Amino acid sequence: MTSPGTGGSDARAQARASADAAAMDGFELPGAPDAFERFWNAHRMAYVSKGTGQVKDEHTCPFCAAPQRDDEDSLIVHRGRTAYVVLNLYPYNPGHLLVCPYRHVPLYTDTTTEEAAEMAELTQTAMLALGQAADASGYNLGMNQGAVAGAGIAAHLHQHVVPRWTGDGNFLPIIARTKNMSQTLGETRQILADVWDRAAQDHAARQAANARAAAEHPRPGAGDPA
Repeated sequence: MTSPGTGGSDARAQARASADAAAMDGFELPGAPDAFERFWNAHRMAYVSKGTGQVKDEHTCPFCAAPQRDDEDSLIVHRGRTAYVVLNLYPYNPGHLLVCPYRHVPLYTDTTTEEAAEMAELTQTAMLALGQAADASGYNLGMNQGAVAGAGIAAHLHQHVVPRWTGDGNFLPIIARTKNMSQTLGETRQILADVWDRAAQDHAARQAANARAAAEHPRPGAGDPA
């Protein structure tokens, strides 16, 4: 026997269970069988499609518009010479950063040597800033090159820097479509902006140490012949 008023709750629970079951299947990729089930995360694809369709050129590109506004309004953490660092409006994890060139270019191969070098430098500094501000224990780095590769805004190159913590891959983002965010994006931006200079100093010190270590280990086969 159920208590009064539980019938509706039971029905809703059964409906949710049926929906969850429908979203899971045993589909196997052609030629790549495995033991995994697939959970179709359709709402993420809606964001990808929206971004791809809306951005036609630099006049409609949010990554071109962001540097034209104040840092607080655009969530910019740091401005470099040829590239800048901004918080992702649709973060996979709190502190999810994007490193973007100012120029409206779609592919990594379209960057200049200076742009590519600064994007790498800013990516390393972003990792250090996230480690100092949020004690991140790992990072996902990546660029989705082209809409077919999953880029939400394929027309303007951007490098993802996603901080990771043990146990952060829970069910909330996928099943409940809910992100457990402990602070606003504005608060996160301010915290990271405040530690950026210290992270940049740490980066410079690490680079000097790395250069000394590399000098002690020359490329195999390099040097004067015996």
